[in-house]
Amino acid sequence: MYAVVVKKKVQKGMSRLPQPIIAKFGALVADLENNGPVQPSWMNYSQLGDGDYHCHLTYHYVACWHCENESITIEVYYVGSREGAPY
Repeated sequence: MYAVVVKKKVQKGMSRLPQPIIAKFGALVADLENNGPVQPSWMNYSQLGDGDYHCHLTYHYVACWHCENESITIEVYYVGSREGAPY
């Protein structure tokens, strides 16, 4: 079991997202908690670099997270449009 921490900036921005995206993000968080940072079943999942990962929630929305090696804490640092994604 992993601990998923959602950064405050992400939490504040969630209110601007459509409800279906919020629901998909909830499903992603559940998968992260149960299976860890590697999520190949999610659309366009990829490892961005050293401990950074991302996937598409839909064509227009993505989520990015970070997990240190051997850590049980996963930090979600971005959820939003893919145009504004930090990668």
